Amino acid sequence: MRSKKHNKRKSRIFKIAVALLAMIVVAVGYFVYQYNEGVSMADPMEVQKQDYEFNGQKNLDKVNVLLLGVDARPDEGKSRTDSIMVAQYDPKEGTAKLISIMRDIYSEIPGYKNYKINTAFYLGGPELLRETLKNNFDLDVEYYAIIDFTGFEKMVDVLAPDGIEIDVEKNMSANIGVSLDSGLQKLNGKELLGYARFRKDAEADFGRVRRQQQIINAMSNELLSTNGALKLPKLIGTVQPYVQTNFQSADLFNLVKDIALEPPQTVETLTIPVENSYTNVRYEGVGMALDIDFEENKEVIRSFLEGDSTGIVSGEDAVSEG
Repeated sequence: MRSKKHNKRKSRIFKIAVALLAMIVVAVGYFVYQYNEGVSMADPMEVQKQDYEFNGQKNLDKVNVLLLGVDARPDEGKSRTDSIMVAQYDPKEGTAKLISIMRDIYSEIPGYKNYKINTAFYLGGPELLRETLKNNFDLDVEYYAIIDFTGFEKMVDVLAPDGIEIDVEKNMSANIGVSLDSGLQKLNGKELLGYARFRKDAEADFGRVRRQQQIINAMSNELLSTNGALKLPKLIGTVQPYVQTNFQSADLFNLVKDIALEPPQTVETLTIPVENSYTNVRYEGVGMALDIDFEENKEVIRSFLEGDSTGIVSGEDAVSEG
């Protein structure tokens, strides 16, 4: 009798093991198939990748990533950053935060004279920009990720083939490559990029940064949905040629795993400089720039990342192009 029960138990365990193995094989097969399908949609010849030195400081509790959007053009060589953001994910709390750094902040750049902060990338890549953020804001990061405009468009079109829903607040067309009408609508990759880059209004760059944060929250919601999660392998395959990063495969896998287990409910955002902490100043050889109170903004960043965001108000006034 005991022998029969023992055999039944062994048979049940064997069946469970076979079922689990089959599920793993199917999951791996699905990932590989979707990833390769994504790779086939990309054109690696469009992107010229560079090897960058990066000496970011490891944070044992949280993941800090320098996110850079660039308009990479083969005929222009070096690029300035169109957007500078620092993203933080806390796997213990399941929270995500995003700091947008205005690209026109007049800053000390180590080894050079003062320029707008986005010039640091042009002069020395992500490492010099990391050093600049560390020196001016006491803000350090371990990883960087650079994505060009083509990669962003393709990422949106894979993640949401029908478009990302956005409430466009006004008609937009100046210098963005598309024409957008006001109202709630779904935008494809090219249209969403145009929406993110629009700056020809009273808000100028501050409005552009606000819209970028709006887009990131909308895309995060899409990505963290069941449908978005199923598209993740294809998404990774599609954007891989257009993204330059120092993430190793194991680090990226662990980050994706942590986010899947503890998905953030929303992405908290902050724009630097904050309100009433800057003035618009014209500098010779630089043009109009933001002259900011670094100590005040440094303290705001510290409070924001440590969880105390009471009373933080992001900047709203515009800075005109010099």
